[in-house]
Amino acid sequence: MWKYCFNTPKDCPLVNDQDPPVVKGDENPERGNWTNKTEYMLSMMGYAVGLGNIWRFPYLTYKNGGGAFVIAYLIMLILCGIPLFFLESAIGQFSSQGPANVWRAVPLLQGVGIGMVFCCFLLSIYYNVIIAYGFFYLCASFQSPLPWSTCLSWANKNCSNKSLVNCNLSGVVRANWTEVNITGSSSNKISVPVQSLSEQYWDHVALQRSSSIEETGPVIWYLALCLLLSSMVVGAALVKGIKSSGKVVYFTATFPYVVLMILLIRGLTLEGARDGIAFYFGSQSNLTKLKEAEVWKDAAAQTAFSLSIANGGLVTLTSYGKFHNNVVTDSIAMTSVNHATSILAGFAIFSILGHMSYIYRVPIGDVVKDGFGLAFIVYPEALTNLPVSSFWSILFFFMIFIIGLDTQFTQLEVICTSLIDAFPKVLKPKQAYVSIGLAFVGFLLGLPLVTKAGIYWVTLMDSFTTTWVALILALMETVGFCFIYGGNRLIADIEMMIGKKSFWFWLWWKACWFFISPCILLAILVWSLKTFTPPSYGGVQLPSWAVALGSCMAALPLVWTPIIAVEKLSRAEGNLWERLKSTCSPSEEWHPFLDVHRGERYSEERCRKRAQNSKI
Repeated sequence: MWKYCFNTPKDCPLVNDQDPPVVKGDENPERGNWTNKTEYMLSMMGYAVGLGNIWRFPYLTYKNGGGAFVIAYLIMLILCGIPLFFLESAIGQFSSQGPANVWRAVPLLQGVGIGMVFCCFLLSIYYNVIIAYGFFYLCASFQSPLPWSTCLSWANKNCSNKSLVNCNLSGVVRANWTEVNITGSSSNKISVPVQSLSEQYWDHVALQRSSSIEETGPVIWYLALCLLLSSMVVGAALVKGIKSSGKVVYFTATFPYVVLMILLIRGLTLEGARDGIAFYFGSQSNLTKLKEAEVWKDAAAQTAFSLSIANGGLVTLTSYGKFHNNVVTDSIAMTSVNHATSILAGFAIFSILGHMSYIYRVPIGDVVKDGFGLAFIVYPEALTNLPVSSFWSILFFFMIFIIGLDTQFTQLEVICTSLIDAFPKVLKPKQAYVSIGLAFVGFLLGLPLVTKAGIYWVTLMDSFTTTWVALILALMETVGFCFIYGGNRLIADIEMMIGKKSFWFWLWWKACWFFISPCILLAILVWSLKTFTPPSYGGVQLPSWAVALGSCMAALPLVWTPIIAVEKLSRAEGNLWERLKSTCSPSEEWHPFLDVHRGERYSEERCRKRAQNSKI
């Protein structure tokens, strides 16, 4: 099983007359390199900055005390985010291999790398559907007025084109998108729950949402077309691997920042924007929240997830970098950009939500939502109150579409790279077909997620594949490379790339890799498992069979670790201790990809002796 994955380039040569043309200047002509440092950095930035920075971070900031959460978020960046990002980037760049093959360093745990590939595969399926949602709203935004701003045939009987704002007996102001108080006399009051127009549009038009996951219904044709388009764009961008995707990111990685700045500038000019900013990161911040453990848990979890730790993307992207690239400064730069983007997005989002709060005269706490609710319900509702609302809606949803594509590029590249590294002789000359084929498979597997019950499936996959599964993989990665492979050996490998560093330089990284970061990961994992609740959407609880299926999805990336470990032990020689020792030692194939970079430490003779000693 997977025995072909771990052959050396020497043992598994490519057929030269079938190799695709290599761009002049590639340091590694067999695998290829980024055309230049700019394309590499933009690709890393596009992958690290995702939808979670736009629709998850602002909500968590509001929920956890505003400025208090930002402080915790930045501290967790230093203690956990940068060290883990650096670790993954370093092993990918050193070996010039994908997430499966880097585990030649610890053969016993090569199932962790395979699990990362499967985790990335599951993520790519439903992430593509979210991109399709964004593209649908982008197309709908070209209408004027916006379709969710007026009562049409899809709206229910409680629909009103006016902002219904009523006061109850206590003087509390309510709006039509939360609860409408229809009052006659003070003794005769009726409370009627009403969905906002944007929420009705999301449920009845965009999703055509059924009553439960068991009521599947037909495929929604326009969402299927949007899904097909996003799959075609991703497949086309990766048709030549990083050589083509590296050109696309010049636009896709930079344009979202242009949109964020435009939205921020516009938002700050609106009435009520100051109140929104105050709730987000200002006078309304509650610094006493720093005493609560949940704030630190949320900050650490958001750091790990927003940086896409242990999903295989970082290893894949850095595996195409040049060997002597300064991976330390790149890691610090990329993680800082990621967190700065989250904070910038929060200002842009809350300035407009503050205006929405001002218009409806309700507390901003009644406006803020998380995830889909923010991106496809609350924010579209807020945009309808702006002059030339269609223009602002087009900008916002084009940004959502582009940000989603950036992350999807890398997720598909992880799978493509892992397959080509596994079978280079067969698949390298057919890289274009591999990319297009994977995009088509993703489209087919995404079709059940664009049925009338699709949003329940998206919720199920999101709940079980992006939380504690990634935490377990990240924890095993840290243990594997820092404790089993060895911190000193890892540092020696990194110094082969960036040069010798002082004891004091490595003291900080050792403290994080050996103690601080693993403890944080373990604490988040335990907390996540302890507080786990079965997923639901729109007040509809998913049935037990769906939860069981979600557990199987979560187990799919994890089950490879024991399977590969048993397979490696069974093929090793000697008694149990000798087998364990040999499979925990680097294989003969673990070394820099090119001979010129191996030096004396990884010469063929020393690699053979090391392999022989591990068997004794």
